[in-house]
Parts: sequence; C-alpha cells; structure tokens
Amino acid sequence: MGSDRTMEHEARSARQLWVEEERGRRRMPDPVRDAAVRAVLITSVTLIQAVVAFFCSLAGSWLAFPVTLSAVASTVVATWSVLDVWITRQVWRQRNGVVSEPSSTARPPLRARRDEGRMEAAPLSEAA
Repeated sequence: MGSDRTMEHEARSARQLWVEEERGRRRMPDPVRDAAVRAVLITSVTLIQAVVAFFCSLAGSWLAFPVTLSAVASTVVATWSVLDVWITRQVWRQRNGVVSEPSSTARPPLRARRDEGRMEAAPLSEAA
C-alpha cells in the first residue's frame, strides 16, 4: 500500500511542476491570525525595549529610567495582547466553529419520545 502511494506521488510529481503537500493543521481564522500577528509585534517591541533598558542601565545613561518605565508599560500591553489572541480564538469558536448537531448516541428530546409513545399506543387502543 505504501509503495502504491509512493508510485502515485512520483507519477504526479513527474507531470506537475508544483505538488501540493497536505498540511496537518488548518489555517487560523482571520481575526485570530490578526490578533496573533499583533501580539508577536508587540511582544518583540517589548523585548527590544527591555534589552535597551538593560544596556542603558549598564552604561549609566539618563535614558535608563524612561526606557525602563516604557518597558514595564509595554509588558502589560504585551500580556494583554497575548490574552487577546486567546479570547479572540474562543469567541470565534463560539460564533463560527461549533456545529450543533446531536450525535448518533444522543437521546431524542422528551417531546419526541412522548409523541412516539403515543403513536405506538394509539393503534393498540383502536384495534381493540
């Protein structure tokens, strides 16, 4: 079975210039991806500010204090941006990602079972 797949892949790659590989994970939804990109950019700026604050304090520069304050503020903003990714993902899943269909093992609703019981009982009383 594996050799059949390999031969099929080789035959396709010989005919086509571009072979699409199957991905294991699906692409993130647009709002979640936007929030993730925003979080990465904010976090990287925060890390750069922390390094600059460290070197300014080593050098004894007057910029050490203001840069340290801005790095602390940026840390709060970066933490919120990472939480924003998680919140956006959960909201998107609740609005778009959940398919509300009962599985085959789910019990039918009580009204349907009651009506079904009445339908079964009705022919017995009519037959008598």
